[in-house]
Amino acid sequence: MMMDIHELDEGEVFRRLGTLDSGLTVAEAEARLDKYGPNRIQEIKRKPLILLFAENLYNVLAVLLWIAGALSFLIGSYQLGAAIISVILINAIFSFWQEYEAEKATEALKRILPVMATVIRDGSETEIPAHELVPGDLILLKEGDIVPADARIVEAHELKVDASTLTGESKPVRKVSHRIRKVRNYIEADNIVFAGTQVTSGTGRAIVFATAGKTEFSRIASMTQELKEEPSPLQMQISHAARIISIIAVLLGLTLLAVNIYIVKLPIYMALIFAIGLMVANVPEGLLPSVTLALAASARKMARQNALVKRLSSVETLGSTTIICTDKTGTLTRGEMTVRKIWVPYKTVEVTGSGYTPEGEFLHRGKPVSHRDIREIKLLFRAASFCNDSELVHDHEGWRVTGDPTEGALLVAAEKIGFDREAELKRMPRITELPFDSTRKSMSSIHEAGDGRVAYVKGAPRKIIRLSKWISVDGKVRALDDAERERINRIHDEVASRGLRVLAFAYRELPEDLESYTPEEVERDLVLVGMAAMYDPPRDGVGEAVIQCKMAGIRIIMITGDYGLTAEAIARELGIVEGECTIIRGSDLEELSDRELKEILATDRNLIFARAVPEHKMRIASVLEDEDEIVAMTGDGVNDAPALRKADIGVAMGSGTDVAKEAADIVLADDNFASIVTAIREGRTVYENIRKFITYIFSHETAEIVPFILMVLFGIPLPITVMQILAIDLGTDTLPALALGRSPPEEDVMKRPPRPPSERLLNRGVILRGYLFTGSIEAALVMAAYFMVLWSGGWTQGQHLSFTDPLYMRATTVVFAGIVLSQVGNLLSSQTMRSPAIRMGLFRNRWIIWGMVFALTVMLSIIYIPLLQGIFGTLPHGPAEWLLLILFAPVVFLTDELRKVVMGVWADHN
Repeated sequence: MMMDIHELDEGEVFRRLGTLDSGLTVAEAEARLDKYGPNRIQEIKRKPLILLFAENLYNVLAVLLWIAGALSFLIGSYQLGAAIISVILINAIFSFWQEYEAEKATEALKRILPVMATVIRDGSETEIPAHELVPGDLILLKEGDIVPADARIVEAHELKVDASTLTGESKPVRKVSHRIRKVRNYIEADNIVFAGTQVTSGTGRAIVFATAGKTEFSRIASMTQELKEEPSPLQMQISHAARIISIIAVLLGLTLLAVNIYIVKLPIYMALIFAIGLMVANVPEGLLPSVTLALAASARKMARQNALVKRLSSVETLGSTTIICTDKTGTLTRGEMTVRKIWVPYKTVEVTGSGYTPEGEFLHRGKPVSHRDIREIKLLFRAASFCNDSELVHDHEGWRVTGDPTEGALLVAAEKIGFDREAELKRMPRITELPFDSTRKSMSSIHEAGDGRVAYVKGAPRKIIRLSKWISVDGKVRALDDAERERINRIHDEVASRGLRVLAFAYRELPEDLESYTPEEVERDLVLVGMAAMYDPPRDGVGEAVIQCKMAGIRIIMITGDYGLTAEAIARELGIVEGECTIIRGSDLEELSDRELKEILATDRNLIFARAVPEHKMRIASVLEDEDEIVAMTGDGVNDAPALRKADIGVAMGSGTDVAKEAADIVLADDNFASIVTAIREGRTVYENIRKFITYIFSHETAEIVPFILMVLFGIPLPITVMQILAIDLGTDTLPALALGRSPPEEDVMKRPPRPPSERLLNRGVILRGYLFTGSIEAALVMAAYFMVLWSGGWTQGQHLSFTDPLYMRATTVVFAGIVLSQVGNLLSSQTMRSPAIRMGLFRNRWIIWGMVFALTVMLSIIYIPLLQGIFGTLPHGPAEWLLLILFAPVVFLTDELRKVVMGVWADHN
């Protein structure tokens, strides 16, 4: 990549790249193609989908179940073995669905690049496949073309290029062929075109200097692909929980196996069945499907609120977000500029009206401006309208602007004052234009004026004020000295500090002997005519969203390409910064080391990055993540893609480029910051809901494990069969768990700080409530019912019962039904984690009702349908047992509600 090619004149570019005005010869082009390779995006090789799916077949839980399934087949329990393998496959499918994300960002880049390119070879214009381009090729550009490679312009005729696919900036940029010096970044050089950008008007010729992996597009593609997709916090939490569960299951299974063989003296195959049963009882087979479906349900809900989720696990990651790095224009603000104030020496004039409808007044001290003032104002708007490439259009849809919103706002204001741009351009036709340059921060339009020529200039106020030698006051031109320049700069800063974007305007009557229209020759000795201040209002709801973020302990950092004072004013209006504020410009950021940047980010809570570029976003995200922050980053351009991929949560704008959307985890359909906060609330809610149904699922684990322990300790018949355990784990408990996943947020969900990254999903609270408190109550209830059935049937301690004995089958059926009914009470209570469910409303989540109906229907089907009786070893029991069992739900519910009340009182007391 030739980083200095913009500094060369046209002749030197031809010499440097070894080409002629007639282009390369065919032979030379073929030789270079062999040397440099085809002009294609180089894609990193990815794992085949079948391998991605296979990885889900040997995670910790899957291996445990494979062992259990293999042992089941080994001892002849084929039905149990088939059931366990089915569980493994179901979990693998759901895990694959949750974790798989196709590499679409590269595909989106490929779709942008053209298929064909027009080149000059051997002096003839010819069209070739774009992948055959080589460095040194002389390409032709015309309106509508997609630039096929990075190239240096050597000839331009009113050439304009839309670089929004690369930069995210929608304004077409005029391109030139002369050399350009002193650019911060060669991407800003106006004599270079980049692969994937589009010619919007004019024609030109350019020499290719970078193809394939050397282009800016390929650099971004490589950065995007090489950034490894890190597991989300939820994925890591589930993996951690799976390891703990597996260790417990294996230890208990081996212990039971040893006890049954060496102490109880059971046959090996019987000991294996019981050991397998205990391991299966410890594995929450329905956990992964429940998590995935809960995330999917939340994703659908977020889509209705304009946040489109592309990666399911990112739903939960949003909930743990600690920092939001956000753009300003279009995200915090509407992206609709309106001129609010103008300054003509030395009067400040208010402009009324909003939007693009040219209706409003010009007021000085509350009164309409005088006719003399109107002449001065029209002089300002002559410069503003002539230095302008946008159009104000009125059609059946109303008033609208085509082009840059800032330029459009100036045209609207010019219409309000009565400046007839079309008529004035006929009287003073444009000769040429010096397009806006981000380095010099100005634009000039040169016009005929009678027998002479006049240059009208607009640009950054400090730049235009510095270049001005004169000032127009009340229609008279007089000299401008340094003291007066400083006074005008202070006026500019005071206006910009109110959140207004300010541009300055000037003109210069060009000398007759001026031959070269260059910025150095044209933009000097100017006559300053005034400034215009525009306002891009905050979006509705953003202020309230910022308040919610602060209540939730989420920090907001603005990263914008705008002027620092303007950004600070908007940040203050929205409440993002309070008190003293630190503004770091992009150029200052580049001077900071990572250690210095880390210190600033850690210690300064009121921080704004201004005049920043997308590369700065990625660096900021990296530094924050090194400090264990969970970062959400917004972006819209192609060169935002690496930062979006690097951040924990990449948030692309719906109006942004396809590449940004594909690299992001979430796309905001309405580009609104408030939608991010809504999504964070949903992310926190879904995490709490996952914890709720994990607690719910684990509660019956105790009731399934205790029977095996009692069997070993007291030699009783196993109170529940392995198939009945699977019927609960993958049958009766699935829809209720999913119902908990749809629970609405609790009142304080956005009033608590983000959960620490170290906090475990399977934490002490989950274990104490699930396994010990509710689980112990459920276990006590079902074992009491089990012994009641056995004793009422004449069973005595030490008596052996076969698996097909009707008494045994009725007793295990009572345990099975007892767990299901206990879980109904647990379901009602698990809707809330801290507040009593009765106070919040038992059925505010309508899915809870369907979950209860589903669980009871499955339970009754297994008990009363003959075919299912044979599979699950069940038999119906009598009214006495049912009268006892229906008490289980209210007992579990009321005891857990009492626990919440006691814990709440204890928390308030302490």
